[in-house]
Amino acid sequence: MNRSVLINGASIAGPALAFWLRRHGFEPVVVERAPAFREGGHAIDLRGVAHEVVRRMDLSAEVRRASIGTRGMSFVDASGRPRASMPVELLGGEGAVGEIEILRGDLSRVLYDATRGDTEYIFGDHVTALADDGDGVEVRFAGGGRRRFGLVVGADGIHSAIRALVFGQEAGFARHLGSYTSYFTIPYPVAHDRWDRYHTPLGGRAVAIRPTARPDEAKALFGFTSPPLSYDRYDADRQKKIIADRFADVGWEVPRLLEAMWEAQDFYFDTIGQIHMDRWSSGRTVLLGDAAYCPSALSGLGTSLALVGAYVLAGELAAAGGDHRAGFAGYEREMRGYVTASQARANGGETGFLFPKTKAHVLMRDMMLRSLPYLPWRGLIVKRLQQADAITLKDYPS
Repeated sequence: MNRSVLINGASIAGPALAFWLRRHGFEPVVVERAPAFREGGHAIDLRGVAHEVVRRMDLSAEVRRASIGTRGMSFVDASGRPRASMPVELLGGEGAVGEIEILRGDLSRVLYDATRGDTEYIFGDHVTALADDGDGVEVRFAGGGRRRFGLVVGADGIHSAIRALVFGQEAGFARHLGSYTSYFTIPYPVAHDRWDRYHTPLGGRAVAIRPTARPDEAKALFGFTSPPLSYDRYDADRQKKIIADRFADVGWEVPRLLEAMWEAQDFYFDTIGQIHMDRWSSGRTVLLGDAAYCPSALSGLGTSLALVGAYVLAGELAAAGGDHRAGFAGYEREMRGYVTASQARANGGETGFLFPKTKAHVLMRDMMLRSLPYLPWRGLIVKRLQQADAITLKDYPS
């Protein structure tokens, strides 16, 4: 019946899947490489159908309490003066800032708290080998342990170790979208409820300061366009130098942000990219969320895909009576169109909007935003954005 399920990854998709698997009578075990529950992280959006998944989990109140309350984004000049703005309401919560923004770690905490009472979590360990013999999967862990499971789920992000073990190296599935992003926490004892975003006149570079739920801190974000770079993903000092070099000549708040960067303990740097795969399962192993179909931060739908994917995967396995072949096939059938539309949303010009490369592009962006509230076809823009977040959720009785 495949009731024992190992889930690799304890960010969003993993705990969400554990929640639904438990509700359907499965026995999930979640393993996480980090030594303890990971707090913090960047701000993520909860949009559209993801709200319905959270409602069905009876976690809407907890999520809203943990949300940041961001009211929009202001585009500023080098002196910090707002030149254009995008309030949340401008595009019905489907714009650059979603109706609900929440730190990744805070949403993880809500999901973790909802599952840790009846789900085994293993921190500080990770999978190093899988052996699928047709009747189950023998799993070897870095800590030396070995266990057998009916199914294995890779919910471990864009650089998924499970995907590498079962499907092959990342290069065969990754698609670089032409830019990089970095973020970290900074001291910021100034009340604010919106992003401040600054674009340099040249070079496709952007810097932003955005609020968190804490009154004395903020997140600094850097982004720039670039062909693929070669660097060690685990060498934070090298990555910080990349940011420092790229933004050495930029004004606004950048000098003090770069100074704070060298002391930041939560520094993050990565490509803005997608994962494209012809299939998301092999034998008794299946991928979920960014590991299978990362849409990139440009789509604003990564969290939605993780939450909806977890709901559908657990539901299809339950509907199939634990038959992984039928369950995995149903999961892909239900999710494929939603994934394709979500990934396409990131290819609709958002890179140029977020990383304008010339002063003329900046001016055009500002003019467009200032005129957008008065455009008669603004509703069509909202409809197009909503279509990328459209999937009809089936009911899966517990």
